Amino acid sequence: MRSPIFDQALQEQQTSQRWILQSEKMLRVVMGPEVIAAQGAMVAYQGNIDFAYQGARSLGGMIKKALTNEGGNLMRVNGQGEIFFARSSHNIFLIELEGDAITINTRSLLAFDSVLSYDIRMMGNAGILSGGLFNLFVQGQGVAAISSHGTPMLLDCSRQPTFVDPQAAVCWSANLQPQIRSTFTAGAIIGRGSGEAFQLGFFGPGFVVVQPSEGQQPRVAG
Repeated sequence: MRSPIFDQALQEQQTSQRWILQSEKMLRVVMGPEVIAAQGAMVAYQGNIDFAYQGARSLGGMIKKALTNEGGNLMRVNGQGEIFFARSSHNIFLIELEGDAITINTRSLLAFDSVLSYDIRMMGNAGILSGGLFNLFVQGQGVAAISSHGTPMLLDCSRQPTFVDPQAAVCWSANLQPQIRSTFTAGAIIGRGSGEAFQLGFFGPGFVVVQPSEGQQPRVAG
């Protein structure tokens, strides 16, 4: 009896493309130029690959990392061969930047071309929420791989104001500057609130990608 592991559908896809989705949950990158990836995103590799902790890019980055487990947890990948990335069986999609920019929730970042310029930015007041406020601004010519807990949905923010749970926002147009909207009430403290105390408000031309999962809920600092 032939083992199902050798079925063609389960075998590695051979292609000349540098970035290729092996499935909706597995990404393969053919090495050449360096790649920057989230720590822990590698699941396998073939060839001679080296990994180096990227760390925070500045003193500001160190402060951000001290405030939250997000931000700065990156690794620089180089060598010859191919590397496979995944995250907890989440869906993966690719965005090819052509001189433009995008903002990515750091929890959703998987990997991107090292030729892209990037910066970890803090959104809003870190004293309001203890998670979901650190995002990665990426710009230039190259590819970024992003994970989504479930099949993502793209919302057009240009038609009307759009509000998204901070943990459900995956990425958005870099020209959008989301504002933190609070619906926190005394009832939420004693268990009678809706549980949806904070949202990110997006206003103007652009888009936001939303995942069908809120993940870890934001906590009120205090």
